[in-house]
Amino acid sequence: MNRPGVTVVIPCYNYGRYLPEAVNSALSQENVDVDVIVVDDASTDGSAAIAWRLAAADPRISVVHHGRNQGHIATYNDGLSRARGRYVTLLSADDVIAPGALGRAVALMEANPRVGMVYGLPKDFVDQLPPVALGGRTTWTVWEGSRWIALACARGRNFILSPEVVMRTETVLSIGAYSASLPHSGDLEYWLRAAASWDVGRINGPVQAFYRVHGSNMHQTEFAAAAVDLQHRLEAFRVLEDARFPITPEKRVRQLRRAKGALSKEASHLAAREVTRGGSLETAVELRKFIECLQDVPGNIHRANALQARITRVSRGGRPGPAQSAAEYVRSQLDRVRWRVWAMTGIS
Repeated sequence: MNRPGVTVVIPCYNYGRYLPEAVNSALSQENVDVDVIVVDDASTDGSAAIAWRLAAADPRISVVHHGRNQGHIATYNDGLSRARGRYVTLLSADDVIAPGALGRAVALMEANPRVGMVYGLPKDFVDQLPPVALGGRTTWTVWEGSRWIALACARGRNFILSPEVVMRTETVLSIGAYSASLPHSGDLEYWLRAAASWDVGRINGPVQAFYRVHGSNMHQTEFAAAAVDLQHRLEAFRVLEDARFPITPEKRVRQLRRAKGALSKEASHLAAREVTRGGSLETAVELRKFIECLQDVPGNIHRANALQARITRVSRGGRPGPAQSAAEYVRSQLDRVRWRVWAMTGIS
C-alpha cells in the first residue's frame, strides 16, 4: 500500500526491436508503483506502433509520438516534463533496468530526503542479458553534493553511464532541462547541476542497469575521437562558470581549474599511449592541440612541448624507449585498478 511512484521515461528512435524488453524491465520492478512513458522521436522502423501495442495491453504505459525527429535531448526533456511519479528515471529503449533496482534506489532516497539522485553499477551486454546474482550484500553511499562535484572535477570524469540513475522528480523540476548545446556530455552537466543543490547516493553491490553495446550506440558512432570526448567533457564542466551555479565563486573557479587539470593529464596519457603503441599520430596531434587550448593549466606548455617532441621523433622513424614503454605499462595497470575501484564505489 502507498508504494512510492516511479515514472520510467523511455526515449526511442528506431529501437522498436528492443522496446518490449526495456518496458518489461520497468513494469516488473518490485516495491514501487511504475508508470512508463515511451517517447517515440519520429522513428522509421515502426517503433511507435510497437509502443502503442504495448500501451493497449497495459494501462501503466503511455505513448508520446513526435511527428518529426527532434533529437535525443529534446526527447529526454519532453519525457521528463511529463513525469507523474515521485521519482523518475530515464531509460534508453535499448537498455534494461536490473531486477529490484528501482526499489533499492527509492529506498535510499526515502531514507535520505536530501539525496536528489541515486546511481549504481551498470553492466554491459550485447545480445543476451548476463545472469544476475541474487541475495548479495547491498550497501549505500551518500555524498554531500559539493563533495561529489569535487571528486568529479578532480578526475575530470563522468562516473555515471546513465541508465542506472534514478532521481527525485522534485530534483528534475528544480534544475530544469537538459542542455541542447551538449549533445554528448549533457548527462555530466546535468549531474553536476543536480549535485550543486542535492546530495548524491549510490547503491553498492548489485547491478542496477544493463547497458546494451552495439554499433548504433551514439558514443560509438558520433563521438568516437578521444579529443572530441575530452572537449565535450570540458564544455560540461564549464557549467561551473555560470554565476547561477549554486556554490561560491571561489569554489567554482577552483573546481573548474581542477577539472581542466585532470582533462589535460588524461589527454597527455592518451596521446602517449597512441605514440607508444604505434597508434594514430593524428590522434596524438589532436590531443596535443586540446592540451594547448587549456592555457591556464599550470605546466601545460611543457606537457604539450614534450608530447610534440615524442610525436616528431616517432614520425621520423624513432621508437619509444624502455622508460616510455614501462610508463605506459604502469598507466595501463592503474587503469585496471581504477576500474575495479569504480565498480565497487562509483568513484575512480
